[in-house]
Amino acid sequence: MDSLVIVDAANVVGSVPDGWWRDRHGAAERLRDALRQYVAGGLPGIVEPPVEIVLVVEGAARGVASVEDVRVESASGSGDDRIVELVAEEGGGDRACLVVTADRGLRERVEALGARVTGPRAVWGRRDGGQASRG
Repeated sequence: MDSLVIVDAANVVGSVPDGWWRDRHGAAERLRDALRQYVAGGLPGIVEPPVEIVLVVEGAARGVASVEDVRVESASGSGDDRIVELVAEEGGGDRACLVVTADRGLRERVEALGARVTGPRAVWGRRDGGQASRG
């Protein structure tokens, strides 16, 4: 069974001050596209393949489209609330669930449901040979 990896787009995009605030929608699309590399290989040392990746967007990033390998969920309200819902609905049982965020409040909420949590560097820090580049 595949593992579920849920990515908090606002938190991960906001983890590096590279001007993302000028184009939140575009920043979320860049993150979505970068996440595709983890579907077949997983996140080495964190979660083994195969994985299903879900990117949760909110606010100005709503409307970012899903692509092959990355499902995008547009939160109608709070992105954190949607992430908690996804963990409750799709994680658990025999399915491993990992949430990518640095938000402490969200961490507590999803860990209470049995999910594991890792920070934004798990995805940004592994691109381009391990550099924190955000192309």
